[in-house]
Amino acid sequence: MENQELDILTTPAPTQDEKTLAILSHILTIVAGFIAPLIIYLLKKDESVFVTEHAKESLNFQITIFIGYIVSFILMIILIGVFLFAVLGLINLIVVIIATIKASEGKPYQYPFNFRFIQ
Repeated sequence: MENQELDILTTPAPTQDEKTLAILSHILTIVAGFIAPLIIYLLKKDESVFVTEHAKESLNFQITIFIGYIVSFILMIILIGVFLFAVLGLINLIVVIIATIKASEGKPYQYPFNFRFIQ
């Protein structure tokens, strides 16, 4: 993981197209879930380190949130799931906005809690 972080820090500044794709890999998750970063990752994984890192980070986070939604749905039986579902939605929205801002600035971003399914 440290080598990947080093790669993103030593590569030249991302182009505007790379920034746009990185932004889309985060912001489109609001309407498309993990599908948008998955498509961007698969299309750009061999072309741009910047886009690949943002898409992987977004994809991993959306999978993590999806698992959280499943757990909260199960917990709706005892009503705590309703609260958990709302909290997950709010957290998802906030960190996606932060990640989108970082991508627009051309900076790397790691979500605060994230299972790393895609390495």
